[in-house]
Amino acid sequence: MRVLIVAEYYPRVADPVLGVWAHRQALAARDAGADVRVLVLHRPLPPISSLRARELHAITGPIRQPRRADLDGIKVDYVRYLSPPRPSSYASWGAWAAPALRRALNRVRRAFPFDLIHAHYAVPAGDAVRRAAPGVPLLVSVHGGDVHGSHAASSAVRDALAHARLVLANSAGTARRCLEHGARRARVVHLGSDVPSEPQPRPRKPMLVTVGHLIARKRHADVISALGLLRERHPDLRYVIIGDGPERERLGVLASSCGVEDRVEFRGQLPQREAVSAARRCSIFVLPSVDEAFGVAYVEAMAGSIPAIGCVGEDGPQEIAAAGGGIALVDAGDTHALADRIDALLADPGALEAMGRAARGTVQRSFTWQQCGRQTVQAYRDVLGGC
Repeated sequence: MRVLIVAEYYPRVADPVLGVWAHRQALAARDAGADVRVLVLHRPLPPISSLRARELHAITGPIRQPRRADLDGIKVDYVRYLSPPRPSSYASWGAWAAPALRRALNRVRRAFPFDLIHAHYAVPAGDAVRRAAPGVPLLVSVHGGDVHGSHAASSAVRDALAHARLVLANSAGTARRCLEHGARRARVVHLGSDVPSEPQPRPRKPMLVTVGHLIARKRHADVISALGLLRERHPDLRYVIIGDGPERERLGVLASSCGVEDRVEFRGQLPQREAVSAARRCSIFVLPSVDEAFGVAYVEAMAGSIPAIGCVGEDGPQEIAAAGGGIALVDAGDTHALADRIDALLADPGALEAMGRAARGTVQRSFTWQQCGRQTVQAYRDVLGGC
């Protein structure tokens, strides 16, 4: 079975963390028996925000991207195309990418006669495949943004979902929204994590950690505010933030205003393995984000026996919690409830350790990359078999 993966979010030289979960799923599918190649839709244009900020690395990064790479034994081609700036035109990017993708598909097919295409996201990848190769069996993975974001109501999203023979969703909530947006069939396949043989050593002093892009919806600010509320009860408590983004300056100002600037450590974006390893050396993983369709970061930390905290009502954390123990849920935006939950866990080391063991068990049962690979390959077989 030859599968061609088409994605926009995929690791690049300038950003090796971008879309790393898509690469991990490709590896998992390969290990489960599929023959896999990848085409990445690549705009060699910098974001407007980078131009305004005059960030030289971000400006030149897209241009410096090689056209071909070999990532962990998978051949990856970066298909260059041009389109208008993102804010007002993102839903149309599939139409802009389709001509270049069509040429790439014809070139790849000669050496790799693929049986089906697996596109990540309805737009631009799914829409581009629908336009460039309408006769090829198409499976689309939806990770939330397609049916949550501002472009969710666009005809491009609906047309791509309707064209796909099967849609893979990262949670039951996402699957439901896919059906509402025109998908003929939707199936849940969770992304996963590796499970280390042994937990890493715990810190001598209590430490919170968040891994995630520094954007408002991830709500790092709530954790900093909770840290301020816990200054007296837990004077040794620290907070490690792994990631970067537009909220960095505002979060630093907030930490100062809460009197915890010396307790918050901004480590920036780290390579994926380093980020996961750092998270697994802390006491509690805290990510009280909203619009969280799944959240690989939760299960990566939990796999290392680290208890997690997410938000009530969010598709990903709710589904992880339903699969077993190891993750606590609080109301979004309630910093007092968040502080109380952190306080309760830190005040009872035995309960914290038991919750960590439960977290690891939950991932082993329901969220490993091996399971993801097997379920993904079964979906490929079902598409090709007409099921």
